[in-house]
Amino acid sequence: MGLRTTTPGVHSAGGHGERYSRIPKDPTQRWLRELAALSQQLQQVHPNVLAKILKQRTVYQNEEIVVIDKPYGLPVHGGPGIKNCIADVLPILAKMLENMKAEPLHLCHRLDKETTGVMVLARNKEAAEKIRLLFKTRQVEKIYWAIVLGDPDPVEGVVEIPIVEKEVQSHQSHYKMTLAPNYRLRPEDGKVVKIRRNRSAERAVTRYRRLAGASACSLLELQPITGVKHQIRVHLAYGLGCPILGDHKYSHWSKLAPQKLPELTLRRLKLEQSKARHLPLHLHAHRLCLPLGQPLDFVCKPPFFFQKTLRKLELDIPKD
Repeated sequence: MGLRTTTPGVHSAGGHGERYSRIPKDPTQRWLRELAALSQQLQQVHPNVLAKILKQRTVYQNEEIVVIDKPYGLPVHGGPGIKNCIADVLPILAKMLENMKAEPLHLCHRLDKETTGVMVLARNKEAAEKIRLLFKTRQVEKIYWAIVLGDPDPVEGVVEIPIVEKEVQSHQSHYKMTLAPNYRLRPEDGKVVKIRRNRSAERAVTRYRRLAGASACSLLELQPITGVKHQIRVHLAYGLGCPILGDHKYSHWSKLAPQKLPELTLRRLKLEQSKARHLPLHLHAHRLCLPLGQPLDFVCKPPFFFQKTLRKLELDIPKD
């Protein structure tokens, strides 16, 4: 279920002044306009409209849980400059799904603002605590899809490198998650030596395998075993040297700049490097298996923009 520019209550042409008044004739320019509008769309709607959109994106519900297909650019929690977030509309969504007396839905886990796909909400506090514990004790199987730059070597494996948050010293000081390895190669003889553990670092383990490769990019299937902030993004960019397409934060270390794309990728996307900053993060929570009594298996197809990128890059979508 993709967030198209025809999302109910979200208008991409007319009614929003100059910004949307001229639809470009060039298909690539039009595609870029849609991508740039993606993040802003859900911030501009009334909370009731947002709750209605989430209701339409409900993929499963029973007496304990509600599963939604989270759209792109929608944060789970509020913060500076954020008008709309999932947490704020949970009371409205509960009433729309059940009745006016329904208690607000509860968050059980989080997805980054730019990540799309399977998200589980609980109907009551008891169910929420039970599901949070399943996540905490790593009993929930999570499968993500990501389009990345380059080709991982080897094509299948496990990245097990601790992660820590660090301040980046540059002209614009900012914080990023980064690797805190337990081992390093000794320069004089290439021998692997253990280094002192960083006390603040968290254990992080990500399984990965390549599903397809073309246009200097790969489609990867990822299974995070642990749940550290930005784990998949950091392991792919800094561990495998294959940053996620549209991950402008983790494509460089010291600077805040748009991702630099290979020539072939730009050609296939019919894109100029100067416009690369409009590319959204191509990371999708594809599948989630929840052991609640009997195992419940949820799958969400990648959003419209992700599927379009796969086609442009000639990356074949595996048949599930």
